[in-house]
Amino acid sequence: MNDQAENLRRIMDAPKAKAEAKVIAVVSGKGGVGKSNISLNFAISLSKKGYRVAIIDLDIGMANVDILMGLSPRYHIMNLLDSELSIWDIIEQGPEGIAYIGGGSGFSKFVELDDRKMERFFSQFELIGQHFDYIILDMGAGATKDSIQFILAADDVLVVTTPEPPAMTDAYAMVKYIYLNEGQMPLHIIVNRADSDKEGKRTLASFQRVASQFLQKELNPLGYIPSDPAVQKAVKAQVPFVLYKKEAKASLAMEKLTALYLGETAKKAVGFSQLLSKVKHLFKEKQG
Repeated sequence: MNDQAENLRRIMDAPKAKAEAKVIAVVSGKGGVGKSNISLNFAISLSKKGYRVAIIDLDIGMANVDILMGLSPRYHIMNLLDSELSIWDIIEQGPEGIAYIGGGSGFSKFVELDDRKMERFFSQFELIGQHFDYIILDMGAGATKDSIQFILAADDVLVVTTPEPPAMTDAYAMVKYIYLNEGQMPLHIIVNRADSDKEGKRTLASFQRVASQFLQKELNPLGYIPSDPAVQKAVKAQVPFVLYKKEAKASLAMEKLTALYLGETAKKAVGFSQLLSKVKHLFKEKQG
């Protein structure tokens, strides 16, 4: 418990963000494309640039951000409700000062919460909105009844795919689903594990072209992460690849991608409390 108390002090003692956190949902059409690894290393890259960042693992049933960091979180989101803990009790300290909240398999029962527990859930999460600049939601692959409410309420969505046709097909289906439910949602595309610069650029261009032709939706090609042996070595070592080998091709690409995101998304964020309000409304509509 001493370590957890120290983690809490570090988060609480740091200067508050100037405004409410901007919320970024990271999604993929299918599993196995490296979405969680992208989420984690993107969060760390933001932190290295001086931003206060939290990552929340909402990959229901497949939560593994903690494994990628070599952490064993004591608590998960549902412990807020099952054990009456506070939001500060379940926050863990990750590398480069990022904060981390684990999801756990029990989160799949979120839509079954009664009104009292749901109100407690949202009131607790509202407490952290002004303590961070960015809150990264690592969503599960595809869209479920549990996850889509969070995706549609985010400020930005990062869609992760690989160049393989099945991954691109599923990613496009995800983009289409989000677009049909929230046409104005800013969608950013990241291609992971590109075998060459040519393949990375071609995949981004192809994805843009299809979305423009069939959805009349402009996507932001945020960039691509090249295939890099350092990434697999980092995963085995349970160290984020941007920290495992800073000069690796993947690390340099992530740094470039993060800088591009920051340069193109300077718009005012909706804010974390407004996101929670919107999610709560969507869930109540579904339950009604």
